Amino acid sequence: MTTAAALRDPAGRRRLAGWLAALAIAWPLLQLSEFHPSALFGSGNLQVIGGFLGGFLPPATAPDFLALLGRATLETLAMATAGTALAFLIGAPLGFVTTRALSQSRIGPGPGRVRALALRQLARSLLMVLRAIPEIVWALIFVRALGLGPAAGVLALAITYGGMLGKVYAEVLESTDTAPARALLEAGSGRLGALFYGLLPNCAQELTSYTVYRWECAVRASVVMGFVGAGGLGQLMDQSMKMLNGGEASSILLVFLLLVLLADALSNALRRLLA
Repeated sequence: MTTAAALRDPAGRRRLAGWLAALAIAWPLLQLSEFHPSALFGSGNLQVIGGFLGGFLPPATAPDFLALLGRATLETLAMATAGTALAFLIGAPLGFVTTRALSQSRIGPGPGRVRALALRQLARSLLMVLRAIPEIVWALIFVRALGLGPAAGVLALAITYGGMLGKVYAEVLESTDTAPARALLEAGSGRLGALFYGLLPNCAQELTSYTVYRWECAVRASVVMGFVGAGGLGQLMDQSMKMLNGGEASSILLVFLLLVLLADALSNALRRLLA
């Protein structure tokens, strides 16, 4: 009896109840999403899928296509980099404003307490609006306004990713050790001084890693936006798929894989540098 009691998991019932609750929630959602994996193995479906994937080999290596691929890759990189840079210019100030750990009004009562609270809430609402609308929607709007080309993708990434960066920056700054920043504020330091000397030394690696990750996401998003006319690899992929040219599509996918590996290597290098 003693051995059986010792082996019994004290949190077993709670864990089982949690799994049952998750299953009870997930099952109706899977039904609403019409998720039926068995359809992939239906009669003739595997043959169709195999024939489609077989058309991707071998990858296209024609000089004319490789020249187009190189230009589209540069467009995608430029779009993702410019969009992320503009998103940083939008998200970093808003994240700075919404960080409660840098609020001087939290030290004690003062005349600017209500104004600071209103400004922080306004910045949070703006970040929510920016990230609520997907970048593909913004791309459709800017393609109509600016015409076909990567400029629409840059603006779309800047708006949506600006909201994402600002939110995550504020959360990272607040989740780190805020005691040094608070000490600086109580000693009379300004908010910028508390940010650069109190918060950033503890979370610079995490902020940099997330920013590079967002750039990697921007590369993927720019490919998707190319299908709506924003240029780059996505537009070239759209043309290849419409012409049922699997070799060109596989070459584009290989380049896309190399871009993701480049982003991962860049993130690791920056983390080592900041360490």
